[in-house]
Amino acid sequence: MRTQVVIIGSGPSGLLLGQLLTRAGIDNIILDRVGKDYILGRVRAGVLEQGTVDLVRRTDADQRLSHEGLVHDGFSIAFGGRDHRIDLAGLTGKHVTIYGQTEITRDLMAIREAAGTKTLYDVKDVALHGFDTNSPFVTYTRSGVAGRIDCDIIAGCDGFHGISRRSIPAGAIRTFERAYPFGWLGLLAEVPPVSEELVYANHERGFALCSMRSMTRSRYYLQVPADERVEGWSDDRFWDELRSRLPRHHAEAVVTGPSFEKSIAPLRSFVAEPLRFGRLILVGDAAHIVPPTGAKGLNLAASDVHYLFEGLRDFFLDKSSAGIDAYSGRALARVWKAVRFSWWMTTLLHRFPDSSDFERRIQDAELDYLTHSQAAATALAENYVGLPY
Repeated sequence: MRTQVVIIGSGPSGLLLGQLLTRAGIDNIILDRVGKDYILGRVRAGVLEQGTVDLVRRTDADQRLSHEGLVHDGFSIAFGGRDHRIDLAGLTGKHVTIYGQTEITRDLMAIREAAGTKTLYDVKDVALHGFDTNSPFVTYTRSGVAGRIDCDIIAGCDGFHGISRRSIPAGAIRTFERAYPFGWLGLLAEVPPVSEELVYANHERGFALCSMRSMTRSRYYLQVPADERVEGWSDDRFWDELRSRLPRHHAEAVVTGPSFEKSIAPLRSFVAEPLRFGRLILVGDAAHIVPPTGAKGLNLAASDVHYLFEGLRDFFLDKSSAGIDAYSGRALARVWKAVRFSWWMTTLLHRFPDSSDFERRIQDAELDYLTHSQAAATALAENYVGLPY
C-alpha cells in the first residue's frame, strides 16, 4: 500500500489529525496495535479548551459535543473550609467545555468510518523505516499476514509507550522528566456531581477533585501515595475520604453510589525534544506528558495537531516544507508553557510528603494571594482556558 501520511495510533490526536487531513484531500492511514473496543473502553479526561472544541468542529464530528458538552464559565478552589471561585468567563471572556475524551474518540471514529478512510486495528510488529530519508515506510503484521505502507510522512500519535518515540536513535533526542511522589485515585460513578462546576480541593489530608462527565455521571479523584494499591480502596472508604477533604457544604452534597471504574494514575511531567526527526513527527503523549491537575494533556495533543496539520497542508498542497520545519519549535513553545502551568497547579494544590513547615506556609500564602488578587486569578484563568495557538 501507499499513502501520503501514516498515522501511528488511533487515539483522539491521531483521529483528529487524520480527519483534518482527509477533509483537506490528503491521503492517510491509521494503524493501532489494539482494537476499537479496547480504545473506547479507556476512561480519560474531559476538560476541553475552546481551541480543542474548534478543531473538533472543523472535522464535522462535533454534533454530540455541541449538544451534550457542558460549558463551564468557572471552577472553584477549596481550602480552609471555603470555596473560592475562579471566574474564567469574567476574567478572560472564555470558557471550557466538559466532554469525555472517550466520546471525542467515538465521534471521530464514526466520522472516519463514514468517510471510508482506512484504519487498521490489531496490528502487530509495527516498525518504522527510512524516516531519515525522503522515502519512509512502515511494516507490520495483521492476522499473521505481513504488510508494508510506503508514505511521505509518519505521524507518531501512539502515546508515551508507543513505538514512535522508541524508534528514534538515542543520541537524537533529549528528554526532561519530573516524577511526583503521589498519584490520583479516580472513581467513576453514575451519580450527580456535588457542584455544577469543578471543585479543586487543597486539604491537609491531600488533594481532591470533584469533576464530572455529565450531570448524572461524576468523576472524583483523591491524592494517594505513589505506591498505593487500588485494591485497598473500597467504594465506602473512597467516599468517606472524599468527604473528609471537602468543605462541609460540598461534603454534605456528595451523592454516593457503586463505582464502575476505579484506578490509580501516576503523575509525571515529561517532554522529549525535538518533535521532528526527518519524516517522523511526534504528536501528543508520544512527546510530552503533564500531570492532570491543569487539564492540559488532551488539549496539548490538540494544539500539536493544529500546528502539524498546518505544516502538512502546506507541504502537500503548496509544496512548502516551511510549516513542518517550524512544527517542533512552535509546538514546544506552547508545550513548555503548559508544562509550567501543570507543575504550578500540582505544587499549589497537593501536599508533598517531604514539605517543610516553611513550604506549607508558602503554599498557604500563594492560595491566599491567588484568591484575593485579580491579576493572579487572571493569570490562572488565562492558562486554564488555554493559551492561543
